[in-house]
Amino acid sequence: MDTINSLFLFSGFLIALSIVASRVSSRIGVPLLVLFLGLGMMAGEEGVLGIEFDDYSLAYLIGHLALAMILLDGGLRTRLKTFRVGLKPALCLATLGVFVTSGLVGLMATWIFDLSWVEGLLVGAIVGSTDAAAVFSMLSGQGVTLNERVGATLEIESGTNDPMAIFLTITLAEVLVSGASGVGHTLMTFVSQFGLGLLVGVGGGWLAAKLLRWLDLASGLYSLLALASGFFIFGLTSAAGGSGFLAIYLAGLMIGNQPGRHLTHILPVHDGLAWLSQIGLFLVLGLLVTPSEMIDYAIPGAVLALGLIFVARPLAVLVSLKPFFNFRWRELGFISWVGLRGAVPIVLAIFPVIAGVENATLYFNVAFFVVLMSLLMQGASLARVARWMRVEVPAGTTPNRRGALGVLPENDYEMFVYKVENEALEDVPIRLLRFPSGALISGLFRKHTMLHAKGSTRLKLGDVICVIGRSEDLPALNRLFNGDATLKRERAFFGTFTLDGEAVMSDVADAYGLTLSAGEQNMTLGEFVSLRVGGHPVVGDDVDWHGFHWVVNAVEGNRVTRVGLRLYH
Repeated sequence: MDTINSLFLFSGFLIALSIVASRVSSRIGVPLLVLFLGLGMMAGEEGVLGIEFDDYSLAYLIGHLALAMILLDGGLRTRLKTFRVGLKPALCLATLGVFVTSGLVGLMATWIFDLSWVEGLLVGAIVGSTDAAAVFSMLSGQGVTLNERVGATLEIESGTNDPMAIFLTITLAEVLVSGASGVGHTLMTFVSQFGLGLLVGVGGGWLAAKLLRWLDLASGLYSLLALASGFFIFGLTSAAGGSGFLAIYLAGLMIGNQPGRHLTHILPVHDGLAWLSQIGLFLVLGLLVTPSEMIDYAIPGAVLALGLIFVARPLAVLVSLKPFFNFRWRELGFISWVGLRGAVPIVLAIFPVIAGVENATLYFNVAFFVVLMSLLMQGASLARVARWMRVEVPAGTTPNRRGALGVLPENDYEMFVYKVENEALEDVPIRLLRFPSGALISGLFRKHTMLHAKGSTRLKLGDVICVIGRSEDLPALNRLFNGDATLKRERAFFGTFTLDGEAVMSDVADAYGLTLSAGEQNMTLGEFVSLRVGGHPVVGDDVDWHGFHWVVNAVEGNRVTRVGLRLYH
């Protein structure tokens, strides 16, 4: 009974402390995941609470459950439209990039720690993949809005590169324990890992999405069914010899992109579950660490981490992306810097301990040190590097709150809540607002009092407006309620003038005194900018031409619809 009470006491205290510490993280600029690790170490056997925890098997189980939950939530929140520009480069990074990174780090580890080449490559495989938990939490936690090409690539890469690292880790660990495996066996394992993960993940996720949309359940049961379906798909794929991590990410992707009222009930719950998984996982991993043992690995671990950050990851990104895709050098530089390592390497480092690999504690301590340095160096500087590399785009106005009404099974109406912060709307009658067709005001609040809004009602700054509309109405509504601060940021980034993407280049050239080639005369401005950018245009792409800075302001599909224009400074 004392053990059960202690478990509730310490787990409740540590989780609550971690949540409170998240407020401190944003104020002092320390990555949140580092705080979770630090709290786990402080609670460990050499810390304040002195909790003795060395059950690697239990930590491995907790790690798998937590990572599965995090990847499921990541898939639920990934929109299929991001695959338009991010899928191919992300898959290159998730396969070839991990392979190159692991190989380079393995060679460094062989030299630094005086290991055999197989042992060195095992170190490289363990730290070879970026971590979805670290990437997702860092990007959202620091309020960084990346251009779609870079953001989609990083998001999909971090959700799909774990299978390659897991495959390499297991294969190399088996070689160290049992001897070399045949090439045929290794290739079959590789194909089954990725092939089954893809088939079961997409197929099972599609069936789960249809089931969730078809069933009429109590609101609290949708999220449980989604979680149970994800775990079932994970277990089925793993038991069949495939990658459960890839399968559960793809299952979440299929569920999250199936429109229906079920998503309204699923997403908020899974957001909390993902946070709980991150907190619990990093606390447990922190408890496993013995700080006094890490001192012996401090200097060589730091050298390996610096080699990973400044040599292996940039070279892997260069080899994987530059020959095949139209990324700019500054985009490649940022993608190289955001190779964050998180919980996955530490969880993978537990595998050699369980498998009985000789000198297994080296892998765990080195992986922990590399993760710590990666989070502190790369994670803490993410926002500054994004601005320096010019891959950040202004975060436009979005609804303060939104939620589906649950009236229609698909393409449902939603309630969007905005606060009036745009001075251009001060004292403007509601009937003069340029609302998108089909959207209407359902409520207006002023100084905590609900008013009966009429066409003659004049808006005041600080009013809160509830609008009923559909998701396709959001761009027009966001532009309407753009606050002055947001407008200033957008004008500083895109330029004071905005031109229609359908404008003919001959007319633009006449207006601004530009010289065009014969083939450019009949192009539209959108086609001209797309040609200069190369590949799929995204918001934030820019072209320096004839003394002007042309910035893509809006894109529909592959068509540039608005272009910002400003003179060189």
